[in-house]
Amino acid sequence: MTFLDRTFQLSAHGTSVRTEALAGLTTFLTMAYIVVVNPAILGQAGMPASAVAAATCLSAAVGCFLMGFLANYPIALAPGMGLNAYFSFTVVQAMGVPWPTALGLVFLSGCLFLVLTLTGVRQLIISAIPRALFSAIAAGIGLFIALVGLRSAGLVTANPGTIIGLGHLHSPGARLALIGLALIAVLQALKVRAGLLIGILLTTALGWLLGLASWTPQPYSLTEMTATAFRLDVPAALGLEGRTVGLALVEILLVFLFVDLFDNLGTLVAVSKRAGLVQPDGTIPRLNRILLADAGATIVGSVAGTSTVVSYVESASGVAAGGKTGLTAIVVGLLFLATLFVAPWAQAIPAAATAPVLVLVGALMISPLTEIDWEDPVVAIPAFLTLVTIPFTFSIANGLAAGVIAYALLKLATRRLETSDWLLFVLAGLFILRFAVMVAQ
Repeated sequence: MTFLDRTFQLSAHGTSVRTEALAGLTTFLTMAYIVVVNPAILGQAGMPASAVAAATCLSAAVGCFLMGFLANYPIALAPGMGLNAYFSFTVVQAMGVPWPTALGLVFLSGCLFLVLTLTGVRQLIISAIPRALFSAIAAGIGLFIALVGLRSAGLVTANPGTIIGLGHLHSPGARLALIGLALIAVLQALKVRAGLLIGILLTTALGWLLGLASWTPQPYSLTEMTATAFRLDVPAALGLEGRTVGLALVEILLVFLFVDLFDNLGTLVAVSKRAGLVQPDGTIPRLNRILLADAGATIVGSVAGTSTVVSYVESASGVAAGGKTGLTAIVVGLLFLATLFVAPWAQAIPAAATAPVLVLVGALMISPLTEIDWEDPVVAIPAFLTLVTIPFTFSIANGLAAGVIAYALLKLATRRLETSDWLLFVLAGLFILRFAVMVAQ
């Protein structure tokens, strides 16, 4: 038995080094956009873009290594979309919080995640989620990432009359994405091994050959990382510099805490279920290690100079490509580490080449809906609300909140209460508090 087989239990999971490596590369290609998008967003908060690019790669690499070695799960991590926008546009620009102080708040939220994990609170929260909602979360995230893929490809765009509508099919990106979608669908139907990765590479090659893709590298220097590394201001976040801790800072900390907690929960459930790693009773093995990796990555990210690090739903693309162990995450981490030196080159693969993979992975994630008892309104209504709220509000956390609140309300109304439901109601209360904080902003 090889070292890798012993470390990641490849044989026990019915996989191989080659399969895991291809899965890791597939996951990386579908989420490499964060290397350019995150600096663009945080740059608007006054942070040096090149430094943020390096911090993005470093924090993603560390998060993936922690996930692979600690938890042995095929889940990749990187600075989260949504939270980076909240950091830049709301916290720094709208509320006037200096970005070093905002990084300090991210650091404190990571420490809180760590404490909640070590005390078992986060594990209890996950155990309180009804099994039917697990299935709805997985399918809802499937619709969510399919919508992300369609939007990234330009096949779906905003429409003032109908909210969303069909994109401009004559655009180069949309045409290339349609070619890629057909190509990858055929490869999947033929059950070609590594079909997702092959499809991405072939679509990229066609894009360059047909002139449907373009890319201009930006100036970049690894040494510029010092502009954000260790620049977080924890004393200011704690109010230790002669200032009081204002309600606004507490509010920011709560948002970082709640959104990261519940977004990660949804991603964890969906990817674990798709990989076949959830036990028959609904429990997730090594859950505490997964959550420790998440918390540790956020702390490292804040020190390096980026917003909250989260588990990525794009990990489902690697799982669809055969990834079942932490070796997939390690490969993703190594690729992010390598990208530290050539960050802008990660965008050489056009979004139109990776978007079809997200669409098709979304289709593969719909199957858990068959596990829901649609004849029971107490189960069906919360599951449906979860399913539709995730893509319609563009938020995993909102979908999970809608499902949990509805489930608690219907159990209370029908008097189908059990002793173990106390935490479900506590969780529903936390979600209501989360919405209250959002409304108060």
